[in-house]
Parts: sequence; structure tokens; C-alpha cells
Amino acid sequence: ATTVDLIGNKWKLLIIRELLTGTKRFNEMNRVIDGISPKVLTQNLRKMEEDGIINRKVFAEIPPKVEYSLSELGDSLRPIINSMSDWGTDYIKKIL
Repeated sequence: ATTVDLIGNKWKLLIIRELLTGTKRFNEMNRVIDGISPKVLTQNLRKMEEDGIINRKVFAEIPPKVEYSLSELGDSLRPIINSMSDWGTDYIKKIL
């Protein structure tokens, strides 16, 4: 139940998937996560930061620059997300 609460929605999983490849800025994620609105992305990023899954780094410059990355705790989800990805790929192959 705890895991589902922390990463159990579609958007959080897709955000984690993107951050597994490295640090990203807000607009990068908004562009590549199909169908997510800026408001929903913001809500999920804030919750994930609060839960310790991601790190948010603000650079003191104009315009403001903010980067998101997985925390050590968030990166520990890597094998779980990879297994889910492998299962999904196998599923698609079996039904096609």
C-alpha cells in the first residue's frame, strides 16, 4: 500500500521513467510526458519531492532555472520500474 501511494499513479511512474535517464527541467518533462498538463506535473513533482523520491534544485539566475533528479531513495526504484517495463514489453509482444 505504501508503494502504491508513493508511485502508484500513471503520472508519477512516467516522471520516474524520465528521471531514470538523468536530470530534467520542468519543460523537458512536460514536453516528453504525453498528455500531462503543467498543473498535474507540478502537483506530482511537489508530492514526490515531499515524499523524498526526487530532488529539486533551484539555480539563482534570471530567468529561474529548476532541475529535477531522482533522490537516492527514488533511484532505488530503478529495478522495480525496469521490471515493470520488461513485463509491459512482454505483454505487448504476447497480445500482438
